[in-house]
Amino acid sequence: MAEEYEGDLTIAADTAKFGQAGPRVGSFDAGFGSAFLARVIGEKRAREMRYLCRQYDADTAERWGLVNWVVPARSLLDEAKVVAAEIAEKSPTAIRFLKQSFNADTDHQAGLSNLAMSALNLYTHTPEGLEGVAAFAEKRSPDFSKFAKA
Repeated sequence: MAEEYEGDLTIAADTAKFGQAGPRVGSFDAGFGSAFLARVIGEKRAREMRYLCRQYDADTAERWGLVNWVVPARSLLDEAKVVAAEIAEKSPTAIRFLKQSFNADTDHQAGLSNLAMSALNLYTHTPEGLEGVAAFAEKRSPDFSKFAKA
């Protein structure tokens, strides 16, 4: 799952699926994405998504607060244009300062993101990380049984 939900507003098609492959393929997001996800949907739901790697439908994503609206897939682009036009009618300076005020609370997490990227880079070159990548490429389930459990 790309972090589509990290935008200011998120509109999902009714056919959308959300989830995280991370640990299922030997990867993880220990940086901004995980912290922001917990902020948006709560710690318990964020941990559920990250640890279990399940798929969730658009209605569940909306109920959890992961997306703002769910619309029929055929209407997605039109709805996005309506929302964008509605924002564009507002004071650009006011919108800019509102955006900065929302982001001020998470700006300090840049260091965490740098740490996470360094850790992920190191991890992907370990035998465990390489097993996840190989399994993904070979379209098979990874065998993590030989690695120590947390």
